[in-house]
Amino acid sequence: MATASIPTDVVVIGGGPGGYVAAIRAAQLGLNTVCVEMDKTLGGTCVNVGCIPSKALLTSSEHFEFAKHSAAEHGVVIEKVSVDLAQMMKRKNDVVSANTKGVEFLFKKNKITWARGAGTLKAGNVVDVTAVDGSVTSYAAKNVIIATGSASVELPFLKFDEKRVVSNIGALTLPAVPKRLIVVGGGVIGLELGSVWRRLGAEVMVVEFMPTILPGNDDDVIKDATRIFSKQGLAIRTGTKVTAADLSSKKVIRLTVEKDGASEVLDADVVLVSVGRKPLLHGIDAAALGLELQKNGSIKVDDQLRTNLPGVYAIGDVAGGKLLAHKAEEEGVIAAEVIAGRKVHMHYAAIPGVVYTWPEIATVGQTEAEVKASGRAYKSGKFPFSANGRARCLGETNGFVKIIADAVTDELLGCHILGANAGDLIQEIVLAVEYKGSSEDIAITTHAHPTLGETVKEAALAVLGRAIHI
Repeated sequence: MATASIPTDVVVIGGGPGGYVAAIRAAQLGLNTVCVEMDKTLGGTCVNVGCIPSKALLTSSEHFEFAKHSAAEHGVVIEKVSVDLAQMMKRKNDVVSANTKGVEFLFKKNKITWARGAGTLKAGNVVDVTAVDGSVTSYAAKNVIIATGSASVELPFLKFDEKRVVSNIGALTLPAVPKRLIVVGGGVIGLELGSVWRRLGAEVMVVEFMPTILPGNDDDVIKDATRIFSKQGLAIRTGTKVTAADLSSKKVIRLTVEKDGASEVLDADVVLVSVGRKPLLHGIDAAALGLELQKNGSIKVDDQLRTNLPGVYAIGDVAGGKLLAHKAEEEGVIAAEVIAGRKVHMHYAAIPGVVYTWPEIATVGQTEAEVKASGRAYKSGKFPFSANGRARCLGETNGFVKIIADAVTDELLGCHILGANAGDLIQEIVLAVEYKGSSEDIAITTHAHPTLGETVKEAALAVLGRAIHI
């Protein structure tokens, strides 16, 4: 049984990117802070089995592909290139370990209590933490921040065993390169991890139920990305539904798929299911607490991350919206600052999204289709990487920058980049969107030459009808 509750200012339930950042900011603001995390390491899905390990493998596989297919073009002759998967996985694990240890160091630096165990939120903002040995420590919190994250959605006939039928977790730890990998779902996670194993030698097919991969992205990006990924070797099947699976054989998984009323059977050694994520409410009995949820099961919050319960906040994936680590981090900061009495709120219009395929895809604001549907008069400009000097030097001429602005005020409404280092290039547009900047603001800003950043300037000039290099 729990002993008397320990009073504290803030209890954060969950030590992922939203939770640990919220805890750090709360501690910086002078609040006595406890962060509850039941895993052996801090960092949550992002650091342990998501963003960080996937980017480590993406980088390693990109190096392998460059050495195998592109080095000779640069005059670098490599007679034999092979994959040491064990070393690649070791490096990935080392990167993850360095990050988790870094978060633990920040907790010590900021005097945050890591309550190791499973948290349960009770009425009156009491949080019970059950340790591995069964002991319970109880905290009486003035404020609670729920940051319990999300988990991959299973298909009823494709349950995860993380060996043959895998989520992002199993896809990051495969012991060998599969001969045939089928990715169910053509979104961010499926394309990123599918790209890793395709580069390392797997035959990869992406099966997407929607009419296109990357649903929700700008149409121009989707069109060019589909062409580029297909040319790289990803077999992409859109408008196709997986209806059944036969796992009776130990050697092969047989998926039944359907398109336009016709059925087909596809064979794979490994199936990666990436059809979305669902909010996790571990230790949060919403009905008993009277906590208001949205239709998709996420917690309903306002732009200050307040729930309907006094002193209870929710951030990150469990609060719905875009399932992005950096969105969770910013929400964590806002929640902590609201608790500390600061007048702040979330600005969701300026949150970028990045797909770490190669080339990368980065976006902020509205797509052209969304602007058009709104009835707002707009103008747009595009500039191809093929016309950029630095891109030519790098041999990275695929893709473009597209900027959309208001036709009258020139306010930036959206930017969509497909190309090398797109995730870094988008950031100046994010800043401009945050301050309601215009395409002219970007266009008249001096960009160093030769840099990839000049593609952004030229796209802004194109909006104004005066691009220089096309």
